[in-house]
Amino acid sequence: MLSIEERFDHSAYVSMTMEFRCNLKCVHCMIEGTMDYLEPQSREQFEELLAYNKAHKRWPGLILTGSEITLHRDLSELAKAAKQSGFQHVRIQSHGMHLGKLDYCAQLIDSGVDEFFISVAAADAQSHDAITQVQGSFNKTLQGMENIDRWEHTISITNTVVTKKSYKQLPQVVDALAHLKNLAQMEFWFYWPMSGKDEKTLLAPHLEMLPYLKEAVIKAQALGRRVEIKNFPQCLLGEFKHLLVNGQPQLFIDPVFWREFEKNGFYQCKHRESCQSTECLGLNSAYIKNFGWEEEILTPQANS
Repeated sequence: MLSIEERFDHSAYVSMTMEFRCNLKCVHCMIEGTMDYLEPQSREQFEELLAYNKAHKRWPGLILTGSEITLHRDLSELAKAAKQSGFQHVRIQSHGMHLGKLDYCAQLIDSGVDEFFISVAAADAQSHDAITQVQGSFNKTLQGMENIDRWEHTISITNTVVTKKSYKQLPQVVDALAHLKNLAQMEFWFYWPMSGKDEKTLLAPHLEMLPYLKEAVIKAQALGRRVEIKNFPQCLLGEFKHLLVNGQPQLFIDPVFWREFEKNGFYQCKHRESCQSTECLGLNSAYIKNFGWEEEILTPQANS
């Protein structure tokens, strides 16, 4: 089995997108306009991956993902097949609501799921539910994470998408989840719109969000949580710049997704030629359109 540090090494995992339905309506959803035509990976493709990994032992961990993977009717079977083929760890990426049903949570864990990547939109029911646009979603998600805590061998990871609607709550998100024993890592993903424009007006200036992010990081680390930050200029993070991790496990997904992703226009920065950062995504087109190039506050980094 992997050590706890190895379980956060993205190169040790492979991710398969097995579902493109969702029963939330999150205002920050990046693929809401594409879910109707993106195709999940087929069962045949899934079996091919298992066979390949059994023969080559390339990845110790498998991530089952999708718009909402728990809507896949055969999720337990997929997890069981993955474990039987030799994967040491099986992770699901989910909003966590269905895990609020203890029997369903137990079924997944019995099938081999031992890692849960859970989306937490905000720190309280009113704010979270306003973002997901589904009343009661926060309480169900929180109950799901508390259910995961019943099994000592499981770990959970949270993902909070940072937008104009959520950034002031980042420290309170950490507080709201402080009681969870198996929460090993908290991730803060700064929003990108899958477009050259911020049509939903969800972006906020980096320096406006930064104090709340730093407070959240300090609180999370004080609780013994690992932290990863996504899509934020590395040069602005100061003592936390090592927490910027934009790398991801190898992802099997409908190729059309990448066509949509490229609309973000990442890697734009006035200092790109002189900056040696290997993690920073720079600015995206929508951010530049809203707030400009910010060249006066961004600085080139040494190799990282």
